[in-house]
Amino acid sequence: MQSLKFDNRFLAELRGDPQEGPGIREVEAAWSRVKPTPVAAPRLVAYSREMAQTLGLSDADVRSPEFAQVFGGNTLLPGMDPFAANYGGHQFGHWAGQLGDGRAITLGEILDAQGKRWELQLKGAGPTPYSRSADGRAVLRSSIREFLCSEAIHHLGVPTTRALSLVATGESVVRDMLYDGNPKEEPGAIVCRVSPSFIRFGNFELPYTREDFEGLQSLTDFCIARDFPELRGQGTTLYGDWFATVAERTAVLMAHWMRVGFVHGVMNTDNLSILGLTIDYGPYGWIDDFDPDWTPNTTDAGGRRYRFSWQPKIAYWNLTMLAHAISPLFGEDVAPLNEGLQRFMDAYVAADRANVAGKLGLREARDSDIEQHQMLQDLLRVGELDMTLFYRALSRFDPDADIEAQLDGPGDVFAHAYYDPTHREEVLPGFWDWFNLYAPRLKEDGRPEEERRASMDAVNPKYVLRNYLAQEAIDLAEQGDDSRVVELLDVMRKPYDEQPQYERFARKRPEWAKTKVGCSMLSCSS
Repeated sequence: MQSLKFDNRFLAELRGDPQEGPGIREVEAAWSRVKPTPVAAPRLVAYSREMAQTLGLSDADVRSPEFAQVFGGNTLLPGMDPFAANYGGHQFGHWAGQLGDGRAITLGEILDAQGKRWELQLKGAGPTPYSRSADGRAVLRSSIREFLCSEAIHHLGVPTTRALSLVATGESVVRDMLYDGNPKEEPGAIVCRVSPSFIRFGNFELPYTREDFEGLQSLTDFCIARDFPELRGQGTTLYGDWFATVAERTAVLMAHWMRVGFVHGVMNTDNLSILGLTIDYGPYGWIDDFDPDWTPNTTDAGGRRYRFSWQPKIAYWNLTMLAHAISPLFGEDVAPLNEGLQRFMDAYVAADRANVAGKLGLREARDSDIEQHQMLQDLLRVGELDMTLFYRALSRFDPDADIEAQLDGPGDVFAHAYYDPTHREEVLPGFWDWFNLYAPRLKEDGRPEEERRASMDAVNPKYVLRNYLAQEAIDLAEQGDDSRVVELLDVMRKPYDEQPQYERFARKRPEWAKTKVGCSMLSCSS
């Protein structure tokens, strides 16, 4: 670990807070120096061997006592210069003012062997100037969810921040998980999150609302130079290209979420990455029975602003807020901002069309295929079929075989995907009609069966981190058994493979999990 090369450009090039330490305050700067608060007994629970290797850490490094001390917040390595970043954000559509890293402390930025930059950030490492009334800590249950999902999303091929390690602190944290006036002690933990950058839309919104246009321009210039070095040009041309690139990456991210059935749950502007990465894993979830209006966030249960089907729409709204924030850089010429927003729409339509083709096993998706796919999803909704199981089974459909036999009776390819078998009779006529159009479309497309099935299985995962699976791992870990966390991490490394030994992790949500706390909807409590 001593060989890690730190290159802390965020601190070196952006204005910092003259005051150090965690005292709560309004900060007129991009960051504040603050050290992690030591914990009683840091213990490594799990780690990502892929991320460790990328950073140049060996298994011996990770399993050494020093590793838990460093990534539990007790010890600093040479070159580490811990800080918390300052940003604002729109939360549930309303401006929330200064927010900042309330329980995240960046240890520093390193360059790996290939020269790629990685920021190492501890979540749950203690209070910062942005903690407001909170303690800056995180509980084991939310830390397990973040650790596992960061890596699961990565292996699904979805752009994301990563997780290096999960460390138990040996201390208790008091949380009111259901916000019902019944707080209790829970085991604490710290996740080391890793990303080329943790800059969010909200980083640009805060100086804009304070009319700190010098700070806004400095941050934008820094972000482009460090995180978008491929962009050339100057002035509004450069800023326009940058915003369009951010918009396009965000569109691609949304399409990925929709492809795999992931619901972020808290798409506030402070939770959208400027790099188009999935960031901040809180009350997320995966679609079980196909419900476009589902949100995993109890706080959002009334308005469902962050429901599954609205994610692209909300991303566009958030980009509009970002456009407002950076508009002073463009003077009177707002055309590049409008072009960037159009870039989002064009990129999302293209990515979504590619998703439809991939999920249906077609070389390309025509307009009629898009319409047919919407009809299919309407049937999935009415029939309450499991999204992941249905699309995975779709590659087993044989367009040359008897269609009705594949949809009903003992030969039903999709029987295991129904949550309520009584709905089958309701949707069967619609499925017969749909598959009678789909079968000839596959034949017309002309892909060899083996090639088609392989391509479909490469975009329709078999294994996703369903909430009930994560909760089972949490329940065991809170009793001192970390084995399920490690096992789930291993399963999620190969989400598109069959993995017969892990078949039990590919089943639909069991009935007992439908209303169990942590298995359906979750709060933001951590």
